[in-house]
Amino acid sequence: MAKETRTARGSAGKRKRSTTTQEPPARASRRPASPARAAPRDRKLPVDLGRALVEAFLTNERINQVLLDLLEPRIWRAFPASSPRRNIATSFAHIHNVRCTRLKLSDPSNAPPARLERGEVTPDEAREALAASARAMARLVERSLEAGGHVPNHRPDVVALVCAAITHEAHHRGQICHWARELGAPITPEQQLRLWEWEKRWKEVAGAGTDAGASR
Repeated sequence: MAKETRTARGSAGKRKRSTTTQEPPARASRRPASPARAAPRDRKLPVDLGRALVEAFLTNERINQVLLDLLEPRIWRAFPASSPRRNIATSFAHIHNVRCTRLKLSDPSNAPPARLERGEVTPDEAREALAASARAMARLVERSLEAGGHVPNHRPDVVALVCAAITHEAHHRGQICHWARELGAPITPEQQLRLWEWEKRWKEVAGAGTDAGASR
């Protein structure tokens, strides 16, 4: 009798354990649905990385234009105490002139835009010149992509060209923002946010074409 009772209890335990082992497969069958719900629709198509490079540079230029609009004209030529040899006007001219040098070296078959006189440039002249050199740089990027990503007289490739250009110009934008505060005309935190809202600036140039994107 005792043996039969133990046998019955053992059989019940086996049935109980076997029931428990059926639960994990049921949970596993629900897992594939989560990634499908999380995947956004616009990620179904691959990114055109070449076009993305062009738009990145034009977005960078759009930020230059926004910064120009935020500055008070009265500090355009003033020299801050921390920088006796360079000011806001000469820095924007420098950005444009560096682009012109790169274009002359890497795209000699096309004449670059005219260089700016650092000591005489006006805000409006800077806006127009930067828009022109940005369009020319975008075309250089496009031609380099057509050549397999190689840039004449620039190593290692077109990605490095865009990254170096954006880094250089962002460095000078930071200086300009610092000088504006030093000269008594600070750019407010709300205004500074416009320089960091990359997606919004990108939307202002994406799809507008190379020419329109640099000058908007």
